[in-house]
Amino acid sequence: MITFFLVGLTVHVVFFLSIFDIYFTSPLVHGMTPQATSLAPPASRLVLVVADGLRADSLFTLLPNGSSRAPYLRSVLEEKGTWGVSHTRVPTESRPGHVALIAGFYEDVSAVAKGWKENPVEFDSVFNESRHTWSWGSPDILPMFAKGASGDHVYTYTYPAQEEDFASTDASRLDSWVFSQVKSFFQLAKSNSSLRASLLEDKNVFFLHLLGIDTNGHAHRPMSQEYLDNIGLVDTGVAELVSIVEDFFDYDGRTAYVFTSDHGMTNWGSHGAGHPSETLTPLIVWGAGVHNAQRVTEPQPYNDGYLQGAELMKCLNGVLPLPYLNNTDLFKAENMYTNAIQVLEQFKMKMTQKKETTLSFRSFFAALHSLLKLPFYLLNALPFISPYQISLCQSLISYSLEGLVYYHTYDRFFLGCSVVLGFVGWTSYVVLVILKTHASLNRHPSLLKQVRLCMCVTVVITVFLLIQRSPVTYYIYCLLPVPIWYSVLKESGMVTDLIHSAPSLPLWKCFVYFVLVAFGIELLVVSFFHRAMLTVGLAILSIWPFMSGLFGKAKFRSLSWFLGCLFLALFPLMPVVGREPNIHLVTCAGLLTLFTSVCYLWSSRQRTPLHLSDRQQFVTQVTTVHMFHVAVCAYVPSLTHSSLQQKQGLPLLNQIISWITLGSSMLVPLLSSTRIFHRLLSIFLSLTATYLLLSTGSEALFPPVLSWLMFVWINIEQEAMLAQGVSGRQELSTIDFSANIDIAKIRQLKLDDIRRSYFFVFFIITAFFGTGNIASINSFDPASVYCFLTVFNPFIMGGLMMWKVIIPFIIVMCTFETIQVTGCELQTIINFNSISHSSPQHFFFLVQDYGSWLDIGTSISHYVIVMSMTIFLMLLSVVTHILTSQRLILWRRPKLHFP
Repeated sequence: MITFFLVGLTVHVVFFLSIFDIYFTSPLVHGMTPQATSLAPPASRLVLVVADGLRADSLFTLLPNGSSRAPYLRSVLEEKGTWGVSHTRVPTESRPGHVALIAGFYEDVSAVAKGWKENPVEFDSVFNESRHTWSWGSPDILPMFAKGASGDHVYTYTYPAQEEDFASTDASRLDSWVFSQVKSFFQLAKSNSSLRASLLEDKNVFFLHLLGIDTNGHAHRPMSQEYLDNIGLVDTGVAELVSIVEDFFDYDGRTAYVFTSDHGMTNWGSHGAGHPSETLTPLIVWGAGVHNAQRVTEPQPYNDGYLQGAELMKCLNGVLPLPYLNNTDLFKAENMYTNAIQVLEQFKMKMTQKKETTLSFRSFFAALHSLLKLPFYLLNALPFISPYQISLCQSLISYSLEGLVYYHTYDRFFLGCSVVLGFVGWTSYVVLVILKTHASLNRHPSLLKQVRLCMCVTVVITVFLLIQRSPVTYYIYCLLPVPIWYSVLKESGMVTDLIHSAPSLPLWKCFVYFVLVAFGIELLVVSFFHRAMLTVGLAILSIWPFMSGLFGKAKFRSLSWFLGCLFLALFPLMPVVGREPNIHLVTCAGLLTLFTSVCYLWSSRQRTPLHLSDRQQFVTQVTTVHMFHVAVCAYVPSLTHSSLQQKQGLPLLNQIISWITLGSSMLVPLLSSTRIFHRLLSIFLSLTATYLLLSTGSEALFPPVLSWLMFVWINIEQEAMLAQGVSGRQELSTIDFSANIDIAKIRQLKLDDIRRSYFFVFFIITAFFGTGNIASINSFDPASVYCFLTVFNPFIMGGLMMWKVIIPFIIVMCTFETIQVTGCELQTIINFNSISHSSPQHFFFLVQDYGSWLDIGTSISHYVIVMSMTIFLMLLSVVTHILTSQRLILWRRPKLHFP
């Protein structure tokens, strides 16, 4: 069995990693010859101002009295600039947003596997192509563009990371720091001749990253006065900045200005998902080479309300937005041609890398390129630019991008087939292991034919991969299914025996179970897209005791199961985003935890007798330590958020309590008795205390309700086994986790083992999606970690949020461990592997590489989640086994020796 689990873990790890070769490969192409136009640009320098976290409506919407909270920027778009609404893509985070703005491409998907702290992949950017770039702002953003720049011409000026404090009394000081530094910089340049000479050169970029609006939005919400006042501060700063720049360059009219944002923010102060408030950002462009504001008389086809008070032409941001450019048709056409040739060079480089000689693609693009050359050779001789030439360039860009996608996805179908074959083979093998272990079937392994067949297949695959010059990982993905299917084929005689014995099986019952399991698996798959399906599943599970006849034998436990399922079914119906913090619910969750614990202690005082010393230690630990701890942790979030609202910062005592609670959450349970319910109660109270500190609303009620249902599940499974007359069943009050219980003992397979395994898979999915989904995981709300820290630190904050996600998993896994030692043995584990393998196959087929970025990213995320969940649970089972069965004894009573 150890070999079985090690092989299963290896298979899952390999197929999990395959997704990074199939979908998470970098689309970036390197090594092209740079293309440039011979025409002089209208601007010598660019001033780029990015107001991090600024929503489009917050800037453009007028106040009730008809004025604007950003009067200078409003005057720019009304009198001398062109404006629009830029649409960001998911994930709406700072790094992807700035990469799109400055490097010109959407975040490389391979960055997911490499981390976003530093540059995970090499890429070119406007800063790198500039003669000089001076940038001021956050230490989280500026270094990523300086690191990848060639030479030493990108200069960064950042404030200390400790300044990014969500508990700050005035986060707008981050923006004031930037404007102050820029002002001092230009003052210095007037007296520094070398710096002045550099500034007077062309191709210079000045980048201002303003983080104050984003920080105030996280801390106080976008509708707060702090957020709105920060917009006014930025507007005043931009007005002064323009005045300083124009004065320094003697109003030469060679400066272009761009004001925009990397992402927006929801009403509740988070971003990362695809809500319009996160994806719609402002864009105002003015200065050299940019069209002046144009009044329009006809109705504009944009129903967003931003045109109120200014009947101006609005442009939607896109690829080379010609309506923004104020230049000759020759300039526009020449730049469009250069852009098209640059994209074509990427396609040619990609094609060369793939060693592809497809005649249709080569001939098509060669002919299209030749067709483009003649019209543009005659550009200078023509009195006007034909729209046909612009259209031809756009067609070349479109077809080149299509070719890039073709070669980027060239190996997906082949690798996908290998992964699917491996999945189907492993699932078949697991089913055969169950039959071989628990069914009375004769085995007739015949090895010779299978060995020959597998060797031939291995040789064919190897030769094919050698011809294709495939990387080493392709050999692993394609050859791994061969030994898996060999293991399946060598047990083919068992399938024959099963067919012969079919008439003796209760076929109708088997068919009903098969239909129910198939329905249940599809319900779990749909729940990834619609959390409400978990509510449907819990409602169905709630009537199980009544349908199985357990109600007549255990009325109280059956009613507890029914109510527990219904209460837990409420959580998937609650919103995961769009909610305001409700700290009172966190306090209520703490009181509910204390109430359920007292009820358990009262009901179990006679059923679970302990030795006097253990009873004293248990009562002391639960009443004095755990319950007091839970009460304190239920009050700390309320005290913390109250202090932050009063702008008094995070109290040091609260921070100390929070970190001590987190550090002891996995240690304190090891001090309790290893009797089943005593250890489980200790784990539940310790983990719930940590969960309370990481909660801001109704999700705090989830662990108490889930734990209540898990306690009931353990008890009602005992009743189910008693009804089945399972031999070796022990009373719960006598079972000790630390006892040497043989969970690998073999008994006949029963249909209830499949039902029990499905319950476990269902509760695992519920633990993951009960209070959240993909959108809520992507959305970043730092309010959940304010009890621990308020200074922005993505890795510590991300780690705390991951621990919050893991806590419900541990509660379910501890229950699973209990069910194993109470008589369900290894059957449940193997059946869990069989059922859990169905979901990855579903999501592998649902992965898509077309449509919106959100659809593509979500489909990939689903596959990664279900694959990593299986691997993660195998590893987590080891942790929970230690957490439940091991005990720390800090002191021992001295032994008395008598003569």
